[in-house]
Amino acid sequence: MAAYPEPLVILPLAPPHKQTFILLHGRGSSGEKFGPPLLDTPIRLHPSDTTADVKTLASAFPHARFVFPTAARRRATIYGRALTHQWFDNWKLDPPATDREGLQVPGLRETTAYLHDLVHAEIATLGGSAADVVLGGLSQGCAAALVGMLLWEGELLGGFVGMCGWLPFVVRLGEQLGAAGDGGAAEGDAYDPFERHGEGSDLDPPARTVQWLREELQLSSASICSDLGGTRVFLGHGVEDDRVSVVLGREASACLNQMGIDVSWREYEGVGHWYSGDMLRDIVQFLGTKVEP
Repeated sequence: MAAYPEPLVILPLAPPHKQTFILLHGRGSSGEKFGPPLLDTPIRLHPSDTTADVKTLASAFPHARFVFPTAARRRATIYGRALTHQWFDNWKLDPPATDREGLQVPGLRETTAYLHDLVHAEIATLGGSAADVVLGGLSQGCAAALVGMLLWEGELLGGFVGMCGWLPFVVRLGEQLGAAGDGGAAEGDAYDPFERHGEGSDLDPPARTVQWLREELQLSSASICSDLGGTRVFLGHGVEDDRVSVVLGREASACLNQMGIDVSWREYEGVGHWYSGDMLRDIVQFLGTKVEP
């Protein structure tokens, strides 16, 4: 496995420790660059809020521990194989972003395993409560975290928050959902004499689709999550995003909804490839119904 630097950990403003947020940066960044500015961004929860009423993510959740991992350094094909911190390699993201999808596989496989180790560790610090762990990220960090959430096999997490991201393999996932719902192979799939019959044959279409993703990444499986729709998801995206088109965010939301996952989707006029105060306000309000402040 590639070497992942130690995460940046921001301790709760006030004891006791009740929740953990694990939030992933975008490509080329790091936990140290991404985390502190995010936590320091002022958030007005109501238009009439005075300066004294302004919150931050940290003050909105004073008992939360924030974990900001840093991606391993990998060769970025799109940048002439230059080394950079990225959760996985990928090609151009012009919709539908299906070119050279195989580039994603090694990094997504390693990052998913690494991310699950982090989640297990935080659950242990919380006395075994997965419901008090929130996962998420920005841009490629959102994409990697979405895959990690879909392939998580433990108890349901407390929530997911994604900003300006996309869902890797979203077109093929949609095809798998359709094929699973029809009880047959995806269009164009030929008979495979080496297919492992019986594995996943009794699963519903979303679970079978997740199993397809797991096999695509060549990850072993101890069990299948029985309630994919149990973890609530927030996805926010700037309409003016010129790096990850809002179209890809819409497709991610639609695919997750088709899998039975409850997605709160928000678009922000005048916002590019970054978060905004309004987006963070909506995240706080979304999480306020999912985790104890």
